[in-house]
Amino acid sequence: MNLEYIAKNTGMVQKPMPEFSTRPHQDPKKLLRAWAHSLPKIDLHRHLEGSLRLETLAEIATEHGIDLPSYDVEQLRPYVQITNDSPDFHRFLEKFKLLRKFYTSKEAVQRVTQEAILDAMEDNIRYLELRFNPVALARTQGFPLSDVVEWVIEAVSRAEVWSSTRTCLILQIPRGDPLPVAEEIVDLAIAYRGRHVRGIDIAGDEVNFPPRIFAIPFLRAKQAGLHVTVHAGEAAGADSVREAITFLGAERIGHGIRAVENSSVIQMLYQNNIALEVCPTSNFQTGAVPGLTLHPLKDLFGLRLKVTINTDDPSISDTTLSDEYLVAIRAIGLQKRLIYRALRNAVEAAFIPEEERPALRAYFAEAFRGFPDAASEFPINSV
Repeated sequence: MNLEYIAKNTGMVQKPMPEFSTRPHQDPKKLLRAWAHSLPKIDLHRHLEGSLRLETLAEIATEHGIDLPSYDVEQLRPYVQITNDSPDFHRFLEKFKLLRKFYTSKEAVQRVTQEAILDAMEDNIRYLELRFNPVALARTQGFPLSDVVEWVIEAVSRAEVWSSTRTCLILQIPRGDPLPVAEEIVDLAIAYRGRHVRGIDIAGDEVNFPPRIFAIPFLRAKQAGLHVTVHAGEAAGADSVREAITFLGAERIGHGIRAVENSSVIQMLYQNNIALEVCPTSNFQTGAVPGLTLHPLKDLFGLRLKVTINTDDPSISDTTLSDEYLVAIRAIGLQKRLIYRALRNAVEAAFIPEEERPALRAYFAEAFRGFPDAASEFPINSV
């Protein structure tokens, strides 16, 4: 992750935080990074289309003759990844335009899916939710939407054989497409609902396409037993969060950080036990916050909301979930105990089949026996 870029643009001070002790001759930064990586993790907000390896892009482009500005990974990086870009929501979304050229075949779709899970596993993520827009995967080659959904499910099923990362899927509706597209994606989510397909989402231009537009397809999804998460309170304000809850029945809010602008929306989140999927680095890169030192993450915890910490688009943001924990601690000033709380919140907010939740709770409670300072969130006697 380009922490130097973040430091340059936010005035982030690199310093050991309270609760972090060191022994002589040990680098506090290295120890903190080792701690972050060693944690068993949950990522509830990760886009498949934002999780492509740059090396894979170059290989697929060469194999399928995709026209790129460069086939050299380092020269390609600025086109698909935030490097020295000024924070801007639409500039962030622009990165997806090139990335979506790479879904050239079933093999390419499944390779990208499996690599996304492998990368999560290598970051010690034990439960992952990948969300994807079937239209984005299908459009370049004109694949039927049902085919790409089946390909992703097959890839996840295979990955779970060799991966220690349990993975569920969320089908994402593009805000800017005609409403019949939303209806079709909901139909697919209902048809494939099961062990892997667990919910739906909307993402894209939050300002010009408010949640209420999608009320009817989301009602059908809820009635069919699908879970609902909604991108809201990122580019648009707190009213977007209110609409996501009121019109779409959101159980979780993607980002949701601008809920702090309205106390009644905060109350709505709290009373309905609605989780926030906060992605700190992405929030800075999209301009949702003017700087990481001004990120409301601590305030959201202080308001007793059900906050989780996630990656959003690891390849675009050049981040991992371990990196996000470091940003939360070093740039935002979060205490380590709140990282543990975010993980506990994620266990309860996961869209995992309900019959699997007790095992997920037990796994994390047992895993955190090795972290004595996590006992307040994962009591030793909870297993």
